[in-house]
Amino acid sequence: MSILRSHSSDTVTWTGMIGDLSLAVFKGTVGYLSGSKALLGDALYSASGAVTSLNRLIPRRSSLKGKGGGKQQSRTHRTEPVFAILFAVLVLMGALQIAVASIRAMASGNIHVPSKFTLIAVIVSLAVKEAVFQFQFRYSKKKGDGQHTIYAEEHRFSLYTSLTVCVGVFLSLAGDTLGWKTMMYMDPVSALVVACLVIRKGYFLMMNSVYGSLVQEAEQEDALNFIETVQRVHGIITVDDLKAREQGHYITVDLKISVNPRITVLEANEIAERAKKLLMNRFVHISDVNIQVVPYDPGYPYKSNHQLTDNEMPTLLQ
Repeated sequence: MSILRSHSSDTVTWTGMIGDLSLAVFKGTVGYLSGSKALLGDALYSASGAVTSLNRLIPRRSSLKGKGGGKQQSRTHRTEPVFAILFAVLVLMGALQIAVASIRAMASGNIHVPSKFTLIAVIVSLAVKEAVFQFQFRYSKKKGDGQHTIYAEEHRFSLYTSLTVCVGVFLSLAGDTLGWKTMMYMDPVSALVVACLVIRKGYFLMMNSVYGSLVQEAEQEDALNFIETVQRVHGIITVDDLKAREQGHYITVDLKISVNPRITVLEANEIAERAKKLLMNRFVHISDVNIQVVPYDPGYPYKSNHQLTDNEMPTLLQ
């Protein structure tokens, strides 16, 4: 009785998180050494992306533990949003500091032009980020779990941030080379734009941490209600898997149930049909139910098929 969470999906999310974290360290180091405030802001954005992926991973781990966690599990649920909120506050503070530093640099006229290695670092990070995104997007679209739209939305703003940094650093270097002082201001200007994007990211990270945990608890409660409802149907022995997918205001439910292996296919289909009707009648927000029926694991209290031909003694469940 668990919500289906594949290990391969976790691997994809881990890949994105490790990629964002590595890029954050790389861009932060280069930005600090070269004095590029724009690249420091981009590093902060990548770090917030890593926390977003981690925030998506932690509920998966806890939902697989079932009901046996007790007080320790509830304490873990309370800790998860607190960690994300604290990091979101740090992101907002860092973005504000970058914005203030950029405004001061432009007001004072003390412009520091980043090195050429900064531009190379931005281009390399863009290539790495694009490769990770393509892997996540194509896998999710192939699997059909709907996560590819989330990956595309997150990558879009990450791309805006990196491109802003790339343009700012390039124009600043070009202005220094050509002797155009106005173009040298493009690095702090791009840093100011990136700071605004980072503030937006931190705000949404904080809101998702506060309200996302409440939504997740509601989804888990709905899943338990779905399972309890299906188990009331006569003929269903266990509910092996349940997966609920949101489609607008409605939900599509995928179920895997076990039935007596001695019944016919027609009887199994009738049981599945009764379960589908019961779910859709009781929960009006369910638009469709897909049910996979499998025979209960032969063993206690059932016998295997070859044993039934030799011994027709009745089993415990009839």
